[in-house]
Amino acid sequence: MVTRAVVIEEFGGPEVLTLSEVERPAPGPGQVLVRVMASGTNPVEAKIRQGKAIPDLPLPAVLGGDVSGVVEAVGAGVSGLSPGDEVYYTPEMNSRAGSYADYNVVAEDIVAQKPRNLSHVEAAAIPLAGGTAWEAIVRRLAVRPGETVLVHAGAGGVGSFAVQFAVAAGARVLATAGPGHRQLLTDLGATAIDYKSEDVVDVALGHTGGTGVDAVLDLVGGENVVTSATATRPFGRIATVLAPSGDLTPLYQRNQHLHGIMLTRERRRLDEMTPLFERGQARPVVAEVLPLEEVRRAHERLDSGHGTGKTVLDLT
Repeated sequence: MVTRAVVIEEFGGPEVLTLSEVERPAPGPGQVLVRVMASGTNPVEAKIRQGKAIPDLPLPAVLGGDVSGVVEAVGAGVSGLSPGDEVYYTPEMNSRAGSYADYNVVAEDIVAQKPRNLSHVEAAAIPLAGGTAWEAIVRRLAVRPGETVLVHAGAGGVGSFAVQFAVAAGARVLATAGPGHRQLLTDLGATAIDYKSEDVVDVALGHTGGTGVDAVLDLVGGENVVTSATATRPFGRIATVLAPSGDLTPLYQRNQHLHGIMLTRERRRLDEMTPLFERGQARPVVAEVLPLEEVRRAHERLDSGHGTGKTVLDLT
């Protein structure tokens, strides 16, 4: 059976993304075949397309790290999922078989039941970005009620989830963004900091009586970790999803913990997050919905490095 998939045969710009006809995959032992109803798009996929994130990725390949869909068939030994189940998950990035396709084959143990109250488009915005934010805010930084948390790039895909998870944990949240995204951060429950016109360290110290915030999530990279250290209290915690640079001396001088976040795939993390979405304590910020045929437009937005929330591909 022939189906659609967006295939890249070489690394490059958005123009290398080609909508093609491919054979429908079949699930092997321990795997499920999912009819993809929607796929989120993520900055890392643009880096993979460019040949920067996984330069040894065998080509041709299908990109895509977010799925919301319906189980079509199950392989031998699968017991936790059945055809007709509505599910969501993030496939392995180096599998060559991503979510920009009508069908996706995936290991059963990384697939979770979709939040019942969300559409497939909404759910597809969650797994990779939401999972990264959950890993950072809940598991690694272990944010607690009454703490003050600083989120850099709080209006983006990961940042918007991180703000909401920290608020749900009972923390006071400061979040950086450009001037056009202040209202979004306010709506999500954060105090917005315009990184273009305000000194982030001064604002953080001002909100904490000069002590510094308890925890920081850095989604910018580079020397931002060093800057964050001066905005964080002694024995505070910092997490980053990108490689830091510069002199990290302030971290050990202030007895601070630095966590590197590289998302692993697992069902349990999704199961942990799902109740917050079903209770309305968090929501995906979907900035744009495009048909699969316009995947290049989605990647142009990713390449720009700006924007709020997530662009989602609707495959229905």
